[in-house]
Amino acid sequence: MSVDWGNLLVLSGPSGVGKGSVIAELLRRRPDIWLSVSTTTRAPRPGEVPGVSYDFVDRAEFARIVAAAGFLEWAEYAGNLYGTRAQPVADRLAAGTPVLLEIDLAGARQVRDRHPDALFVFLAPPSAAELRRRLADRGTESPQATDARLARAEQELAAQPEFDSVVVNDEIPQAAAELLQLWDGRRG
Repeated sequence: MSVDWGNLLVLSGPSGVGKGSVIAELLRRRPDIWLSVSTTTRAPRPGEVPGVSYDFVDRAEFARIVAAAGFLEWAEYAGNLYGTRAQPVADRLAAGTPVLLEIDLAGARQVRDRHPDALFVFLAPPSAAELRRRLADRGTESPQATDARLARAEQELAAQPEFDSVVVNDEIPQAAAELLQLWDGRRG
């Protein structure tokens, strides 16, 4: 069975832009979409469910998967490893299921190198000030960690031209609708 990589949406954007909220709305509207679950070496946070939030593994298992070329993409961030397993994605695409990856810029670049026919969308904030407000409103990180995320966000925002499309997340329902329109137009 052949794999239709054009049925893959790669969504990236800076921390705090609202990817999780937009994805939740997208999945509410289109339950046929399969959201890939990333594999990570970091410990689960309160409320995270193994196999649903992330596939949690230790560094030795992660290294084994890397050595077996089992990741579509992978990267290290904040001292932890994150990756997207290749086989589950390929299996879903071969079955005709639309697949969504929520990954960082480095991961999106890796996927583009291997599968340029996927749809690559950058989710952008309405402004830098709004991104700062959203990160601060989370209340989950220190001001120093927020500043570090904002510095990384500047680098990510500069990479927008690398993506097929940019969707501004000003309103979650509108951003989800734009993503679906782009994806359906591409597949359609």
